[in-house]
Amino acid sequence: MAKKIGVIIDFLNDSYERQLNEAAAKCGYEVVYFPSSAAAVGNVDECEILYGHCSRKVVKSAKSLKWYCTCWAGVDHFCDDELYQNPDCLLTNSSGAYGTTISEHLIMVCLMLLRRQMEYTEVIRNGGWETLPGGIRSLHGARITVLGTGDIGTEFARRAQSFHPACINGVRRTVKPSDPAFTAIHAIAELDSVLPETDLLVMALPSTAETVGILSRERLALLPQGAYVVNVGRGTAVDQEALIDALDSGRLAGAALDVVVPEPLPADHPLRRAKNLLLTPHVAGNMTLGYTCDKSVQMFCDDLENYAAGRPLAHLVNRKRGY
Repeated sequence: MAKKIGVIIDFLNDSYERQLNEAAAKCGYEVVYFPSSAAAVGNVDECEILYGHCSRKVVKSAKSLKWYCTCWAGVDHFCDDELYQNPDCLLTNSSGAYGTTISEHLIMVCLMLLRRQMEYTEVIRNGGWETLPGGIRSLHGARITVLGTGDIGTEFARRAQSFHPACINGVRRTVKPSDPAFTAIHAIAELDSVLPETDLLVMALPSTAETVGILSRERLALLPQGAYVVNVGRGTAVDQEALIDALDSGRLAGAALDVVVPEPLPADHPLRRAKNLLLTPHVAGNMTLGYTCDKSVQMFCDDLENYAAGRPLAHLVNRKRGY
């Protein structure tokens, strides 16, 4: 009897189903499709592999699970040892599928902030038709810092270079050779010395013990007057109360957040009223861009061949590190 792979993806279509079935058959597996996590709970006992948007309940109930491949890039909800009945269960993610869509979102919101699009929208809505005092700003000549130089941060840096910024400095856990899109790479320990030389701070960090609260009130104060902050990583990385204060006081010129705490954001939350804050409801990634879905399915199929052949998985997550 063929070994089983359980699949829960909300973007399933005939093409993906054929691709998954062919890859599974080639490796000696049978695919079982579930319409939702709710339908899968209690029905995945025979699944050696799970792929897709599985809830924690599904993962926790999978008695035979040896490998879970999540469609998400962020894996903070799936790193607990207690979640797995098999302590040696492998975890992979879809980091590498989101760089294109999230970097495009980053370029969009950066330009909207720098060119004061939100302010002009309000002028027009209120019946005005005038040029705002103070002019606009540009990515051209800007000093950009990217906090988190993984797939998303790197794809953003590559695109941002076409606007001819003054520099794009990457900040990461450790210093090692990086993509040429970065002017320089700094360790997290150097962040306090990098922030005062930053016009635009772009954050694309995973959620780990080290990244929670990394942009504190003290670090926000290190940014120059009129700087901008953009976050597409995890909302836990930012002191939101301090960010509101910096925006409302005019010390920061603007910010864009695709991730916040909590999600969804309550209707009366102070962030909704912060000055020059562009909020989006965690939509920079998702599975709404066809390329992202294509890439995620292909990454899983490629790693399935690695798994069946006993080779290391290309997208293996270190559960203790959180990415």
